[in-house]
Amino acid sequence: MLRVAVVGSGPSGCYTAQSLVQLDPQVRVDVLDRLPCPYGLVRYGVAPDHEKIKSLQNNLRAVLEHERVRFLGAVRVGPDGVPPARLRELYHAVVYCVGAATDRRLGIPGEELPGSWSATEFVSWYSAHPDAADTGFLRGVRSAVVVGVGNVAVDVTRMLARGAGELSPTDMPHGALTALAASEVTDIHMVGRRGPSQARFTTKELRELGTLPDTGVEVDAAEAALDPEFTDPAGLSPPRRRNVEVLRGWTGPARPGVRRLIRLRFFLRPVELLARDGRVGAVRFERTAPDGRGGVTGTGRFEVIEGRLVLRSVGYRGVPLEGLPFDPATGTVPHLAGRVLRGGAVAPGEYVAGWIKRGPTGVIGTNRSCAKETVTSLLEDAPSLTRRDLPGDPLTALRAQGVDPVAWPGWQAIERAEARLGATLGRGVVKLPDWEALLAAARDEGG
Repeated sequence: MLRVAVVGSGPSGCYTAQSLVQLDPQVRVDVLDRLPCPYGLVRYGVAPDHEKIKSLQNNLRAVLEHERVRFLGAVRVGPDGVPPARLRELYHAVVYCVGAATDRRLGIPGEELPGSWSATEFVSWYSAHPDAADTGFLRGVRSAVVVGVGNVAVDVTRMLARGAGELSPTDMPHGALTALAASEVTDIHMVGRRGPSQARFTTKELRELGTLPDTGVEVDAAEAALDPEFTDPAGLSPPRRRNVEVLRGWTGPARPGVRRLIRLRFFLRPVELLARDGRVGAVRFERTAPDGRGGVTGTGRFEVIEGRLVLRSVGYRGVPLEGLPFDPATGTVPHLAGRVLRGGAVAPGEYVAGWIKRGPTGVIGTNRSCAKETVTSLLEDAPSLTRRDLPGDPLTALRAQGVDPVAWPGWQAIERAEARLGATLGRGVVKLPDWEALLAAARDEGG
């Protein structure tokens, strides 16, 4: 009987487990996660007001409740945890679905100033990730700058403009909700270094900005027109043409009397974060221009945009996992159809799926085909992998090493605790925001 460990319980991990039990009628799968809660970025990366996308948790739940799948949360793999070599002793195969755990940096002076954050850190805070800290993101902030024009940039821009009344029905942690309710942010600048036709957001998310109560949206018509395909979008793909059509609708003045204004800016490349009173106070940008080859070039002209909060949203990046090979150029683990490569040769029993395999590309559904390719490789290798005897139930061995996993009943206890918390606050389910509260709830399985 094939025993497999899947490291990571986000979409790629769950789809890997799903493919395994669908294609092998006897396989047993343990899905390990360093957090006590499953679902990865669906729980901790999808904006709280995107209930339809968050409902994907119901599909992932069905995988983790399968009779041949076992969820083991609060299991750290790597430094200060279970070494990958030990996992290989306990399982016939290990599939790493650990995502892209850090954000890309701007690499410009002033990036370390207080008030300068990655969008990932801001998202983690309002999503109640237990590693996040309330660092006073919004304290004393009236103007914010979001660097990037993808869906994450749209998400954080929308959260900065949302009111408490709109966010109260969500599962947002109460501390973040309270801070956003007290926010004094009135100006939000979302800035891209290329033109509007090259922006990476999807039209559905973009349109949402225009529906926010008491919020206007502006696009500088002259600036956007520097992009020839903004003026004549006929040659664009349908998704990009739809984006341009939405943006063109915002080139007139924003509706009067609104409390907040979102300005979408283009052809501006950040070159320096400027200090004001010991923290970031503005961003210095260089004006860019199309280079005729799909990129941009600097013009030597500069502009300063005020902002005491700067959120960079310029992509994710994988990080090395101790005991596994890593390609720093791509931020991925070298592989062949999902099989981990060590020194160019296949490492028996080690596999990857998701962003750590292919880089931070695609949408949630892309992980299905990615996982299936890896599982196909794994099952082709299964006859040789299962020749090796295992020492017994891996859970027993992990507990003998002092690891105390949060199993599925523990996660269900967390869900009950979050429902109770919401009820006491007059809201629906409200996420527990820290390790102590999560683990205390998980251990109270009878509560």
